[in-house]
Amino acid sequence: MTPTDKTERAAYVQDLFTRIAGRYDLMNRLMTGGRDVLWRRKMIRLIKQPADACILDVGAGTGDLSREMSRRFPEANVTAADFTLGMLLAGKNWPDIGRSTADAMQLPYADNCFDTVVSGFLVRNVTDVDLTLKEMLRVTKPGGQVLILDMTRPRKNLLSPFINLYMNRIVPLIGTLITGQKDAYTYLPDSTQNFLRAEVLAEKMKNAGFDGVDFIILNFGTVAIHSAVVPPTK
Repeated sequence: MTPTDKTERAAYVQDLFTRIAGRYDLMNRLMTGGRDVLWRRKMIRLIKQPADACILDVGAGTGDLSREMSRRFPEANVTAADFTLGMLLAGKNWPDIGRSTADAMQLPYADNCFDTVVSGFLVRNVTDVDLTLKEMLRVTKPGGQVLILDMTRPRKNLLSPFINLYMNRIVPLIGTLITGQKDAYTYLPDSTQNFLRAEVLAEKMKNAGFDGVDFIILNFGTVAIHSAVVPPTK
């Protein structure tokens, strides 16, 4: 069972991702049928910043998103930050990408120092979404972009029984067989089903101070990409 105390939950999540870091990418491909790669690319295509932009990837994990951005924007300065050192160390091939351990709720960067801040599958794992959004806003330059790719609480539709079966039965089974970490692949479906609906996260982004907040829904209502801009004056 996931701890409810914020400090204990943060430690639990950090330990969990350390334990699955070596098989994290493989499990992502298996769980999504490779669609996670397409979702990241779709989010990257929404970036509307200079070719030489400074980009921060918060919750970078093993670096899939950072590496894709570095390939798409070879002149950009990409920084990958993650709460779990084991995830960063598990990533392969970090060409011209800076790496640092960092808490998304207390980013070790100055105000207004990035043109774009992105995150992939981070926000549902933090203990304080509002604080995380404020930190993203703080380190982004006025006029810059923030993009968030994450799971969203599934909408009820004709596929709901199959989605629930897959997330609650199939994913834990595959995760246990591949990684030996049953609790990790029980936590991940739970964190999705208990996370905010896309509309609620969008409202939180507006309340944090972002402008132009929008989102798109993918994968039968289980994934969302949120986009927003930082106002000219914060």
